[in-house]
Amino acid sequence: MKINRLKSYGSRADKAMTTWIQLFRSFNKIRAKESLYIQSCDLTMNQFQVLEVLYHRGDLSIGAITKLTMGTPGNITVVVRNLKRDGLVNSVPDSKDKRSSILSITKKGKDIIEQLFPQHAKNLQSYFEVLDDDEMEILFSLLRKLHKAQ
Repeated sequence: MKINRLKSYGSRADKAMTTWIQLFRSFNKIRAKESLYIQSCDLTMNQFQVLEVLYHRGDLSIGAITKLTMGTPGNITVVVRNLKRDGLVNSVPDSKDKRSSILSITKKGKDIIEQLFPQHAKNLQSYFEVLDDDEMEILFSLLRKLHKAQ
């Protein structure tokens, strides 16, 4: 759908804005599909992200999890509290910092991720099937370049 623009902000700025919109739309579409899949396994997307990072990265502090999941400290704290309640993670005091605790995934949490993650990986692969290998590499490189520049 072509939109008639009332005002241009310069060709480079206009292209940046339309590119951002396409990137955002793509992200939202994929995120919505994956959210449905994750919810079908009785987890929220935030719970899945915390379990996934603990599963793949090992024991971490709430601060490290917040940074890796790009969440907010308050939200991650609530998510972790619920995961503890459900027996999916546990925590121990950090021996290096008395104010902090280290979280680890429990066997129950590992079992859930190990059941859920292979299909999640297949889902993500399927969303990118429209791109050939070279396009995928170019997209990755460009997005990484954009991320590192910020």
